[in-house]
Amino acid sequence: MSSKTKASGAKEDGEPVLVPKQRFPEFRDKPEWQLKPFKKLFSIGNGKDYKHLSTGEVPVYGSGGYMLSVDDYLHDGESVCIGRKGTINNPMFLTGKFWTVDTLFYTHSFNDCLPKFIYAIFQSIDWLKHNEAGGVPSLSKANIEKIETAVPRLPEQQKIAECLSSVDGLIAAQARKVDALKTHKKGLMQQLFPREGETQPCLRFPEFQDAGEWVPLSVSQFAKVTTGAKDTQNKVDDGRYPFFVRSQTVERIDSFSFDGEAVLTSGDGVGVGKNFHYINGKFDFHQRVYCIYDFDKSVSGLFFYLYFSEHFGERVMRMSAKNSVDSVRMAMITEMPVVLPSRPEQQCIADCLTSLDDLITAETQKLEALKTHKKGLMQQLFPSPAAVEA
Repeated sequence: MSSKTKASGAKEDGEPVLVPKQRFPEFRDKPEWQLKPFKKLFSIGNGKDYKHLSTGEVPVYGSGGYMLSVDDYLHDGESVCIGRKGTINNPMFLTGKFWTVDTLFYTHSFNDCLPKFIYAIFQSIDWLKHNEAGGVPSLSKANIEKIETAVPRLPEQQKIAECLSSVDGLIAAQARKVDALKTHKKGLMQQLFPREGETQPCLRFPEFQDAGEWVPLSVSQFAKVTTGAKDTQNKVDDGRYPFFVRSQTVERIDSFSFDGEAVLTSGDGVGVGKNFHYINGKFDFHQRVYCIYDFDKSVSGLFFYLYFSEHFGERVMRMSAKNSVDSVRMAMITEMPVVLPSRPEQQCIADCLTSLDDLITAETQKLEALKTHKKGLMQQLFPSPAAVEA
């Protein structure tokens, strides 16, 4: 691509020229893009609820993606779908026969534009700006149809679509890699920790094959548990120390009330049984966050963190009479049964799983870098929103 385009220039009347910052060389001297409303580029169809369930081969999609398969279809061919209500900021590109439920719009009958190019356009739009409701986000067909966008001629559309599709392929492959690693870790943990009611795991490292059964203990027998004294409003942007709140997000703070090895989990809120942190150092924590600390010398805090994060969620759900848990009682932690191997075996398991965590983190960072690259690429390949809206 060439950076020598007229993107930063303007017409004689002062209006910006509708060309992107970056253009492929073969289109460098082609005409500027044309501004058109969506209603002149394609038609919009309404999804319909499927009343008769079956085991057909036609996929049915909702705002969250694939739902089930049926034996009938609404459309056959390439299409871009967008949520009608609820999830409206997540366009999908579909091809072949498909059915969409009534929470989705689907595009068809394209005029001088390629479906994959329109998909790229849809991805660049902040659909929440076109939200018609004050509560649950929603879009109307009329609102979508009047949105204006800049489009080049078909060959340039094809080139841009191919470029972005190749990046999408890399992103999808990387996402599959991350998911596969997470699935591998989950399966490995199920093998490395004993099942409920058992005292030996299915899988042991060779040097511990004859080490005997693990020892059942309750948390209170090898660690102490307390809660914090801070509130969320005590957080400080760019503070010196980690500040653990009722979220998987770690805030910052300029004070610390604890210095040492600890495992933390949410005491209430949406993170109950889901948020877990391990730290060895100075930190502070929310008044409704539980801190498990002062581990017996026979127990690795890191091993306990891995065991606890794998089993505690199931425990609090089992001990709750409701489908969701509002809060954690101290006894849910202190009386939790844990089976422990020798300290050397704990360390071996912890080293294995943390090395896998490091790999997952590295691959996740690669995935995020690809997404950032695509976002930046789209900003270069399409005229700026200011130029389109001028």
